[in-house]
Amino acid sequence: MKHKFIYVLVIVFGFFINIYSLSANEDIADQYPNSALYSKPLEFFPYVFSAIGATAPPSYENSGHNNNLSFIITGDGVVVINSGAAFTLAKALHEEIKLVTDQPVKLVINENAQGHAVLGNNYWTQLGVPILAHEDAAKEFEERGYNILERMKGYNHEKSQGTILQSPTKTFSKKYLVPFGNFPIEVLYLGPAHSKGDISVWLPEQKIVISGDIAFHERMLPIFSDTDTAAWIETWNAEFEPLGATYVIPGHGHPTNMAQVKRYTHDYLVYLRTKIAEHLYDGGELKDAYYVDQSLYSGLDTFDELATNNAGRVYEAMEFE
Repeated sequence: MKHKFIYVLVIVFGFFINIYSLSANEDIADQYPNSALYSKPLEFFPYVFSAIGATAPPSYENSGHNNNLSFIITGDGVVVINSGAAFTLAKALHEEIKLVTDQPVKLVINENAQGHAVLGNNYWTQLGVPILAHEDAAKEFEERGYNILERMKGYNHEKSQGTILQSPTKTFSKKYLVPFGNFPIEVLYLGPAHSKGDISVWLPEQKIVISGDIAFHERMLPIFSDTDTAAWIETWNAEFEPLGATYVIPGHGHPTNMAQVKRYTHDYLVYLRTKIAEHLYDGGELKDAYYVDQSLYSGLDTFDELATNNAGRVYEAMEFE
């Protein structure tokens, strides 16, 4: 294991030197024009690959690949994290996997019930690969899957061909241990976060967490109408940060460290809730809450699309806390 550890340090040192030259950019339509994928998967850590999605909203140009599609070569099969926003993306990712290993894909994990995590499921089930998700994400998929699929068809047009709704085939409530491979892989539900059933994939020997949407840093995080930001902060403090991860592959954006995602996720949530609390204390109304000062975070991709909505949703939630 010592040589693997040294290899990790070499890879990560080179990665951190070059991370911003590789950074996803919401103004770049497609970084990998020979594939449906937005970018080619890279081995950021030994045996751990990720195809980094656009940090822009989903579009025809990026084929809906605006999240990270990751996979782990375990020594006894491949674990895929996220099936992608369409059948074509799942197929494109599989083609890339076959270029780097002969090991079969033995498990696909949906990090939540959002389209870019689940809509490629039917590509994998036709190959007999089980799909794992948290029980809350599976329920969300059953309730909202049709609308999610129709929205994807609305921007992806002919690129949506072949995509049909496919629910997860396996669910769990708190923790799932991958039953194969040469090192432990834990799929964890740590608590409420960005959306229902958000999970993280934890590699304890490597101290790597594939965090899913509990952690953001290159793009602004979105707050949904049913996102509980207070619970998200509690999950972060009580469960996510205590993992002690050295490296974080977030749901969106390039791999980084815990300090970086804390700055742009936990600290942003605390900052926004503080601003809205001050606004409420002063008797401020919703129409003005949209414009509380968030300029500290204006350098993040999707700031223009999300900042005002985030503020409004936090106001509506905190008004009754």
